Amino acid sequence: MGIFGTACGAVTLLAAALGSSTAWAQNFPVTADQRATAQQVASQGIPVAELAPNAPEVYVVKRGDTLWAISGLYLRKPWRWPELWGMNMQSIANPHLIFPGQTLYLDRTGGYARLRSGMPGQPEDVRISPRTRSDSLADTALPTLQPHLIEPFLVEPQVVDADTLEKAPRIVATVDDRVLMAAGDRVYARGDMTKPLEMAPGEPRYFGIYRNAVALKDPVTGEILGYEAQFVGKGELVRGESLEDTPNAKGGFTSEYVPATVDILSTREEVRANDRLLPTPARGFLSYVPRAPEQPVSARVVSIYGGSAFANAAQNQVVAINLGRQDGIESGHVLQLLTGGQRIKDTTDEAKSMIKLPSEKNGMAMVFRTFDRVSYALILSVRNQVRVGDTLVNPR
Repeated sequence: MGIFGTACGAVTLLAAALGSSTAWAQNFPVTADQRATAQQVASQGIPVAELAPNAPEVYVVKRGDTLWAISGLYLRKPWRWPELWGMNMQSIANPHLIFPGQTLYLDRTGGYARLRSGMPGQPEDVRISPRTRSDSLADTALPTLQPHLIEPFLVEPQVVDADTLEKAPRIVATVDDRVLMAAGDRVYARGDMTKPLEMAPGEPRYFGIYRNAVALKDPVTGEILGYEAQFVGKGELVRGESLEDTPNAKGGFTSEYVPATVDILSTREEVRANDRLLPTPARGFLSYVPRAPEQPVSARVVSIYGGSAFANAAQNQVVAINLGRQDGIESGHVLQLLTGGQRIKDTTDEAKSMIKLPSEKNGMAMVFRTFDRVSYALILSVRNQVRVGDTLVNPR
């Protein structure tokens, strides 16, 4: 039996739904390293010392649980979820599905821990009561993290180059010449000469509304890594740009330009003339597999997402870091936050020399969106506030 060893007839256990589609989750690849870790652990279990101090002897998986939370319940280091998979590897072909209602039993024998979905030597009892099932298994599969924490940020952050926002379609007018517009209002927009806003098949229909692209500078080198556009709201294109023939004084018709019509769906701030439209990116899957990066990582916090109003970040806030896709950073990478050691004057030294205190562990963050040279990470846990310039490294 593996560490997640099960009695016969046990159901799939402790895995992660990587999206709203069960079929997609079943096809999600398991990396060689993850499989090797699970196989190694499955051979005997994990040392009891590796368990979390208050790991429960019995636990029933509930709707709303996450792989991250359950991993944290049993392991000191939640990102080591492949070891949880290894506990039950013989009955799990792929660790990307988990469903509520399963009972987990912790077996501590011989100095090693095994987590089972049934009591040793007994099949797991599954109580069934007749009812009409109106939801699919995909709807009940548990995510790796609570989706509501990152859903608002899946389309909001946009990192562009210097010219992208300037050339993007712009809002040119509002209904009744109003200065500020909100959700439910209608505005008018136009693209540039080479790319008008059209309702043609394949053209984007939903847009993020942005203004004021702010340079994201590497806190170490000062290099500009990209420009973060300030998110204002979301809009839907309901009519494209066109030419309209209107009668003229000579009895003929004159073709006049008519801007596109955009309905505002939601706003974070009031929408104004000259705000820009960027196509909403395709929605990714709403769940992510937390895992440690395979390569060494040393990143820095570039900015606290949300504008200049935030000088520090706390738990469940988002930070931008100075590494991206080209550096091998992927969605789901878990990184350890370090606070920069302060420089202080050594008052015990006659020369009053300056010394730097060591960096200290401060919490954990998980990357959920990547660009070429910048990524966004959600702060999962933190002791002290996170500041620009703080370091993120591989979890230990």
